[in-house]
Amino acid sequence: MSYMQITGGYLKSRKIESPKGSNVRPTLSQIRESVFSVLFSLIDFSGKIFLDAFAGSGIMGFEALSRGFERVFFFEKDKKTFYLLKENAKKLEVSADFYAGDTLKLLKTTDIKFDIIFADPPYQSGLYEDFLKTVKETNILAKDGIIILEHPSTLKIDFSKYVLIKQKKYSDKTLTFLKQTSEQPSE
Repeated sequence: MSYMQITGGYLKSRKIESPKGSNVRPTLSQIRESVFSVLFSLIDFSGKIFLDAFAGSGIMGFEALSRGFERVFFFEKDKKTFYLLKENAKKLEVSADFYAGDTLKLLKTTDIKFDIIFADPPYQSGLYEDFLKTVKETNILAKDGIIILEHPSTLKIDFSKYVLIKQKKYSDKTLTFLKQTSEQPSE
């Protein structure tokens, strides 16, 4: 079993267990710090809702809780990984919302408006564009919400239905920050 350390907030230096398996690539600490540094420059975390859409180890969601997000949701398809997520939350003594199942299906059944959606689907899944399309169709991103995609730098993804806020490259990985275009349906 491998462990990961939370990099910021009140849980800083606490460790969580990371699942084994080739389909789980926990987000590196340098990238996690970068994500939250960019977010901190854009929004106030208090009262905000964060979705770790393809949770895996859950490290992004736990970082979000540690750094002051009011509520964090974890979506995870793999049953063993889902169980480990809940165990990590128990060990950290934090409460969060956990949903087991296919992320695209879960997005279609929730009525929550997320302020931040972090998505790092399995690289070979081909889910990036379907994910972006589903978020758009379901209107689950809050008015000033931000989507953060972690993806292979070489992957071509159609972001045309969104506004590109920022992109940061880390050798073979890229972080892309997106927000809704202004022609979103009003609530």
